[in-house]
Amino acid sequence: MKAIRVHEFGGPEVMKLDEVERPVPATDEILIKMYATSVNPADYIIRQGGNEVLRSYLKLPLGLGLDAAGVVEESGSEIINFKKGDKVYGVPNFPGDGSYAEYIAAKASQFSLMPHHITFNEAGALPSCALIAWNGIVDLGKVQPEQRVLIHGAAGGVGNLAVQFAKAMGAYVIGTASAYNFDFLKELGADEVIDYNKQHFEELLHDIDVIFNASPVRDNNVRLKSVNVMKEGGIFVCTHLDQPLTDDFLNALAQKNATGTLVGGGNVTTYTSSLSGTTQFINEGKVKAVVSKVYPLEQVADAHRESETKHVRGKIVLEIRKEN
Repeated sequence: MKAIRVHEFGGPEVMKLDEVERPVPATDEILIKMYATSVNPADYIIRQGGNEVLRSYLKLPLGLGLDAAGVVEESGSEIINFKKGDKVYGVPNFPGDGSYAEYIAAKASQFSLMPHHITFNEAGALPSCALIAWNGIVDLGKVQPEQRVLIHGAAGGVGNLAVQFAKAMGAYVIGTASAYNFDFLKELGADEVIDYNKQHFEELLHDIDVIFNASPVRDNNVRLKSVNVMKEGGIFVCTHLDQPLTDDFLNALAQKNATGTLVGGGNVTTYTSSLSGTTQFINEGKVKAVVSKVYPLEQVADAHRESETKHVRGKIVLEIRKEN
């Protein structure tokens, strides 16, 4: 089978389309005939050699990809909740061989049945971002109806789902984005959108219950300014696992009896419950996948270059095989 492999760290050109052995699923795994995956910032960070969080996990040669959508081809002996032919989506094993491949073997516990009436390309855009957004909005943010929720980086892969999740839970949702994405975010349900290029959110907002920072830009000043607009006892959640919360930020939170945490920082639901919740919202018509562009697997380098601009609306999808 064909799969993208990285034999040296570097730019997009280091990704090679190799011929490799088809994996054999372990007893707790499913073998998935892949139709689609997508490009995440973690993919190009890993391709470049990783950061402080990821580096110790990386061993060459390696595969890339955190999202998977496809059909169950084979199941391990312990698997009872999936059968051959099921359409599934989820997150492959990490560290592992990634999902930029024609077939992958991965733990069944990290997959769920796909939502009804969506394409493989749409499903391939969802899993890893849905897990992060769900963790931030539902698990850690504990968003409730009528609460005021601010989402930084609202138009990105994680941010657009966070907007939709918060709205589906009955919140009043405010997003920061470029003016280009205003109409897009309003269509997703955002009640207000703030232009981060021309407006200062800290001068416009107050009494925010939950702030979710899904922006790709690491900026401690944004964190500090966010505290100023929070309600007493508010919650701040950030996706930047590689940027620990600083003492000055934590002290500022403490003065408001507010809490701050990073995604994955405790109180995390399982892959299955996060994906099941996402599936339910999609089936109810409250959430949709946002695909900005689709590239064939052979054009993965171009897909990475576009992703690295950090101005992608939703997700860039890699189509591994055409849907029948």
